[in-house]
Amino acid sequence: MFTGIIEAVGEVVGISESSAGAYRLEVSTPLAAELRVGDSLANNGVCLTVVAKKAEAVEFDLLAETALRTNLKELEAGSLVNLERPMPASGRFDGHIVQGHVDAIATILAIEGIGQEHRIEIALPEAFRQYIVFKGSVAVNGISLTVAEVCKCSFVVWIIPHTWRATNMRRLAPGTRVNLEFDVVAKYVERMLQTTGSIVARTEYPHN
Repeated sequence: MFTGIIEAVGEVVGISESSAGAYRLEVSTPLAAELRVGDSLANNGVCLTVVAKKAEAVEFDLLAETALRTNLKELEAGSLVNLERPMPASGRFDGHIVQGHVDAIATILAIEGIGQEHRIEIALPEAFRQYIVFKGSVAVNGISLTVAEVCKCSFVVWIIPHTWRATNMRRLAPGTRVNLEFDVVAKYVERMLQTTGSIVARTEYPHN
């Protein structure tokens, strides 16, 4: 489990297609010295497994499913990625529950600098609109953020100066696609309500 509090920003050394639809990603990061082969590391909010390491870089395999459902295959040498190690059992819970399982890719519609802060509007895919609520949490490229505005087809987050400097948000622009992960608690509640409703329906209206 992750919390959406970014530990470091890595730089893509290279990404290449290793087989049909699958890729090998290499990222340079100061965290490399602390990582071992088999460890998990969230890259832009995607939980990946370290498959090889060097003194200052680590490598990951991206399966076709991961490449299809995230923005990682759009990376290129020099791209910045947000990195977070899993939360230790003794760690402080500073963000919100993030699984590292991306739900959707969405497009940044607008970025506006207002004072020292930045207002970012992000398109909201129709299939996931029920998971965005005012003042709720959402992970954008792995960053735990608070929803500031909910629009019909989009939502807005505000980025404080520290987050702007400490993540890859400063490299984004309108048209850039970002990874979104919605609140897992909301998804479980939705599923339980659907299941409960179907049980009630079968009980009240049994089929002959």
